[in-house]
Amino acid sequence: MSLYFNFQQPTTNNQQPTTNNQQPTTANQRMSFKNQMEFLKELQKNNSKEWMDANRKWYKQVRDEYIEWLNSMNSRLAAIDDEYYDTPGKKGINRINNNLMFHPNKPVYKDHFGAGFDKKPKTADFYFELGIDRCIFAGGLWRPEPKVLRSVRDAIDYDGEELVKILNKKSFKTRFGGLYEDVKLTNAPKGFAKDHKHIDLLKNKTFAVAREFSTNDTHKSDFNDQLVEYYLEMLPFRRYLNKAISV
Repeated sequence: MSLYFNFQQPTTNNQQPTTNNQQPTTANQRMSFKNQMEFLKELQKNNSKEWMDANRKWYKQVRDEYIEWLNSMNSRLAAIDDEYYDTPGKKGINRINNNLMFHPNKPVYKDHFGAGFDKKPKTADFYFELGIDRCIFAGGLWRPEPKVLRSVRDAIDYDGEELVKILNKKSFKTRFGGLYEDVKLTNAPKGFAKDHKHIDLLKNKTFAVAREFSTNDTHKSDFNDQLVEYYLEMLPFRRYLNKAISV
């Protein structure tokens, strides 16, 4: 069953859009994301608490629509992954507010809707980001704390060949390219030989992969299927990391 949410025109004054009745969630719910995109575009033109307060009803509508879609995908992923951690939309969705305490120079609100699937606490989950200029499938560990990072490095020291095998798989490289390029150590990390056979992996501070794509792809009829394919392709990588940090 396909489901498209009706497009709502933005409100640039205090007038708020009317919420349309929605059909119930299905296991393979389709969504056009047009309402979400239009909201994000207007939010970036008017990135302030005053505008958000005036358009709170619209925000609640697009957020609820997004959560409904997250719920449907949560059910679908749970059906194909026997170790999946149930992550309802309300648990998976990220806050739209930027953390101004740590990033005071950022705008009040983000330019995207982010959410995690298989979001077990303190593990590497599968992340989806719906943005104005780009969308992202990603997963892994972004600059983990020293104890967690050490656990990953110990796993690489013990059976790094398994991680190399995952990263070098043809379909994996086609979808993700390789590890996300982030800051790396110049020298070998403490406790590891500089001539270690996996020294290039050990120098990483981030163990994550990502694939950016056009927002137009979210309108395609097979977008949900694409998400599932990327989820399954990434699963061995995430399981390797989660096994490493659970020891």
